[in-house]
Amino acid sequence: MKNIILKIFRYDPEKDSKPKFIEYEVPFQPKMRVLHAIRYVQENIDGTLTFRWNCGAGRCGSCAMEVNGFPRLTCKYEITEDMKDLTITPMKVFPVIKDLLVDVSSMLQIAREIPPFSPKDTEEEFWKIMPEDVEDTKEFRKCIECYICQDTCHVIRNHKSNYIGPRWVAKVASLDKHPMDSVNRSEFLNKRGIWLCNVTRCCQEVCPEHIKITENAIIPEKERIVTEHSPITALRRKLFGEKDE
Repeated sequence: MKNIILKIFRYDPEKDSKPKFIEYEVPFQPKMRVLHAIRYVQENIDGTLTFRWNCGAGRCGSCAMEVNGFPRLTCKYEITEDMKDLTITPMKVFPVIKDLLVDVSSMLQIAREIPPFSPKDTEEEFWKIMPEDVEDTKEFRKCIECYICQDTCHVIRNHKSNYIGPRWVAKVASLDKHPMDSVNRSEFLNKRGIWLCNVTRCCQEVCPEHIKITENAIIPEKERIVTEHSPITALRRKLFGEKDE
């Protein structure tokens, strides 16, 4: 039986002065996923290896790591027979808690900052929402919050900025596209660095749920901000007393 070599990032900030890589030899099995190999190491070779996983079925987003420098859900990434070795590292944009386990509490803080859904005033007893409106926001609800899109975003990786990142622009878009929402979040996105995104589409290319983050969230939100702050819009508000949409 063929064996594969896993080069795994090991680091305990409370004990280690710097990170290191340790190699582990794991028996290859057909249809084996990277998560299976990492679990084999923990269960059979080194029980101190620390990482996060839950469902193992690509639904919870917990097992996101970098495999050979590329962000992936390890429970979905299959190891093929031609692979000789794999380098496993934690997602680079988050602080390391221990080994492959990262601290994503900053994501929860951003979620709390986003202006929440606030329904329009209506005298109707029940909302009437058209099927096309449901379809327009449906893809954003597929997000499993693995934060792979955040990890691959070069703005977040390479620059110190206040950009909230693609996951949260998609969240804002899902709220903005709700037909009964009354909040204007343009100023929030303006302040939280949406213009730093130069539309490389790297975030949607790695999304395991194939959400079109760039086309259906980032670009429309940029267009929305431009419309809201254009001289024509300002003149209409002044002449006709129009309010923010």
